[in-house]
Amino acid sequence: MSVDIGSRLRHVRLRHKLSQRELAKRAGVTNSTISLIESNASNPSVGALKRILDGIPIGLAEFFSFEPEKPRRAFYAAEELVEIGKGPISYRQIGDNLFGRSLQILKECYQPGADTGKVPLVHEGEEGGIVLSGRLEVTVDDERRILGPGDAYYFESRRPHRFRCIGPVPCEVISACTPPTF
Repeated sequence: MSVDIGSRLRHVRLRHKLSQRELAKRAGVTNSTISLIESNASNPSVGALKRILDGIPIGLAEFFSFEPEKPRRAFYAAEELVEIGKGPISYRQIGDNLFGRSLQILKECYQPGADTGKVPLVHEGEEGGIVLSGRLEVTVDDERRILGPGDAYYFESRRPHRFRCIGPVPCEVISACTPPTF
């Protein structure tokens, strides 16, 4: 198995908003060393890589554990949406890997009576959605609304919330949350 150290280093450096020059200065190496490694023209020793990663800072284990980034796709056919739900609630996600992304977009389908649970959901971030069909009961804190086609919601996700399909037909919703939480 071959590991693209150059692309990983570039990704981590950019994620930490560092220029090649700034990382080189922090790591005590030349700017050309960083450039050669990122272009895969030079393969650093483990010790040299550790010194460079200390300048970010990130450990070797974390550096090698994240999923390599694939080219970012812009378009997805309906059958390419990835199912991440189960049971009476379907969550079809745009994109199979959200590594490094800050937004998650879902096409949700709640079967009649489907519920996210009696215990409200709470997590960091924000989320919003638009009901396409059916009726969805949305509870945020102590406020409860029944939304129909065209109605929408948007709130801070740290507020306790719950979703439930009301009525005899499935409810479809397009939603987005940041950061990705599934």
